[in-house]
Formats: sequence, structure tokens, C-alpha cells
Amino acid sequence: MSTAVVDYTREEPVVAGRPTASEIDAVVSAPLDRPPARTWWIAFGITSTMLGIGVVCVAVTLWLGLGVWGVNQPVSWGFDIVNFVFWVGIGHAGTLISAILFLLRQRWRNGIARFAEAMTIFAVMCAGIFPLLHTGRPWLSLYLTPYPNQHALWVNFTSPLLWDVFAVSTYFTVSAVFWYLGLVPDFATLRDRTTHPVKKLVYSIFSLGWRHSSRHWTHFERAYLILAGFATPLVLSVHTIVSFDFAVSVIPGWHTTIFPPYFVAGAVFSGFAMVQNSLIVVRQVFRLKHLITLSTLEKMNKVMIVTGSMVGYAYAMEFFVAWYSGSQFETFVFVNRALGPYAWAYWTMVTCNVVFPQLFWFKKVRTSIPMMFVIAIFVNVGMWFERFVIVVTSLSRDFLPSSWGHYMPSIYDVGIFVGSLGLFFTLILLFVRVLPVISLAEIKAVIPGAQPERHRPH
Repeated sequence: MSTAVVDYTREEPVVAGRPTASEIDAVVSAPLDRPPARTWWIAFGITSTMLGIGVVCVAVTLWLGLGVWGVNQPVSWGFDIVNFVFWVGIGHAGTLISAILFLLRQRWRNGIARFAEAMTIFAVMCAGIFPLLHTGRPWLSLYLTPYPNQHALWVNFTSPLLWDVFAVSTYFTVSAVFWYLGLVPDFATLRDRTTHPVKKLVYSIFSLGWRHSSRHWTHFERAYLILAGFATPLVLSVHTIVSFDFAVSVIPGWHTTIFPPYFVAGAVFSGFAMVQNSLIVVRQVFRLKHLITLSTLEKMNKVMIVTGSMVGYAYAMEFFVAWYSGSQFETFVFVNRALGPYAWAYWTMVTCNVVFPQLFWFKKVRTSIPMMFVIAIFVNVGMWFERFVIVVTSLSRDFLPSSWGHYMPSIYDVGIFVGSLGLFFTLILLFVRVLPVISLAEIKAVIPGAQPERHRPH
């Protein structure tokens, strides 16, 4: 038996030998075994308050109608669609880390995949709130499903808004199954470790009779690979379909073929930034620096350099396409974005998404925890403003100057967005308390001497 002594407070653990599987289990499951700390309760109180604000604003919207929002004519899409696109983008990093990097055999993903998968599910849940409210009568949303009904209603399959329904629901379903499948071996490990009768019962139910046998591992690895193959096209298809909400219209500033790759790159960009922000806090609070290493965070910064550069290129190409098209309407829209009444939002977007991420070219910045944390926050702010600029600036200036308008969000718009942030971070806080934030099976597979045993079936 190994006698490894691990100092888990260091960036890289100092070991005499190698950490055993039981030692890794003990560290990762430690937050599940002890009562929540005071800081956790404080954070939970703050996020729950934010969630409560959002619930009140949603209730007022349902009672009084969409007139309490800041939307008007011609800006009929406001904070609701901005936040929908923002949250769908946040969920993209989880599938990219879990599926695509898994197929590419990138082992640095093992320490962050579980957390990224959970964030994907929570972000899609937050995104689903806004289109339902935007319909004005969310209790009739079942009619978006194509099934025979007594009203003889049928959905419009040529509308990209309906495509969103199928794309986002499919994305959520596959992501949830993918996440749960990866949890099954960990549920079995927690079941075998715990002595609490209620926890043992719960873990036994969710582990589906897992016994760490060779047959179980064979079926698990095959199913995980198949689901990774299913999930990989979703990374490209979901936000591509979301971009069709704009690209298939005739509105200047939206009617462009650059939107699908532009939206996908921006989604991965913002998703990685949100995952990184959350992981920096988690690795510090739960003393997981030796599992969520600085090398992993640095690789995430490199991905952000690539996707951020793609987003910056798309910004430049939008102006080129507007000029090359010869359309005075297209040209006006982009000049208006940079110099019009929403210029402050446009230049905030450019600064946060293009300028700040370029600092990651310097290794000292790329490996500095405070710097990467701050830059990732700027990226998330910039990506939200990107969606705001796309939605609002194109609608606020119609073809006729007599139809021009100005959009200002109401307190209920802001409150619902605050509530979605509260829902997202509340779910994260609950997740880190009830489930392991790191995949025990995957992390032990890459540490020599700590691989999970595979027993033959009896």
C-alpha cells in the first residue's frame, strides 16, 4: 500500500510516492462530507436574494404583461433576447471541454470537465426562461411542440424561432445525459465511502448498480464515446441555429452569412471565460489546486486567445462586408454602431473582447491567477454587450427615420436578468455541495498508480 503524503495546500502537491485512489476520493469528496462553511451560506444568501428578485419581476411580468418591459416599436427585442443568446453561449464551453476535447484525447480537460458540464446545464436552464417569457403567454408554450391538438394549430417549420426550440431542447437533453453518465462511477465510489444511511441509499439509487467490473467499464466507455460523438455537432449547430434568428431576416446588420461561425466562436469565448472564473474560486475554496492546475488554466487562456481573435476578426469583417455590399442601409447600421447613440456599448464590447484578451499573449499574464480572473470578467461583460449591440442597434434605426426609436430597459428587465444570474450561481453553489466537482474516475485514470480497479464480474 502506498504511503503517499500529499500537501493539498500547494499548487503542485509534494508527495512521497504517488497519491492513491482513496486519497484522491477523500480530497474531492471532502466538501460533501463536512457542513457548509459560513462563506458558503453568505454566498448562498446573496444568490438566493438575486433569484428572489428575478422571481418577483417574472411574477409582475406574467400578471401585468410585457408592457412593463422596456421594449417598444421598433425595438421589439430587448433584454430578453440579449440574455437568451448570452446564456446559450455560456453553455458552449461545457460541451466543447467534455466532448470535443475528449475525442481529441486532451487529458488536461479531466480536472475541469465535470464542472463545465454542470455549468452547461445550468446556463441552458437560465436561457430557457427568456424565450418563454418573450412569447407573452408562456402557459401556452406547449403549442410550440408539433403534435395534433384540438385547436388544429401547427408550428411553422420554416421559422428559425421554432428551430431554437428543437436545438436548445436537444442540446439540454444530450448534455444532461452526458453529465449524468459521467457521474455514475463517482456515485458508486461515494456509495462505497459513505457511512450515512440516507446518503448511501441515494448514491446506491443513482449509481445504477455499478460494481467497478470490467464489463461495466467497457459499456461505460463505449456509451461515453458515443454520447461525445452526439454532443460534438451540437457545439456547432446550436449557436448556429441561434444565429439564424438574426441572419435569415432582412434587417440591416443581421442579414449576413458571417453570423454562424461568428456566434459559435463568441459562445466558446464567453463560455471558457465563465468556466475559468468559477473554477478559480472553486480551486481556492476547496483546495483543489493540485487537480485544477495552473497549467490547465493556462491552456484555457490559450483557447480564449484563439476564439477572441476570431471574434475580433468578425468585428472587422462586418464593416468590410457592409462597405463591400454597396448597401447604404448596411453601411449606416455599422457607422451608427460605432458613432451613434449606442457607441458606448459598442466600444465597451470591442475593448473587453478584443483588447484585453490580447494580454494573454504574455506568459506572465497567462499564468497570473488575479490577471486571468479579471480578464475573464471583462470577457463576459464584453460578450453580453456584443449581444446587446447586435439586437438593439439594428432595431433602433428602421428604414424610415420616422420609425426610429431608443431602447431603455425597465427595472423589470434588469431584475429578471439579475434573477437569472442568481439562479445560475445558486445552482452552482448547490452543485459543489452535493456532487463532486471533479470526475474521480477520469482524474484517477491519468495519475499513475491511482487508476480505479476493474474487478471481474462474479
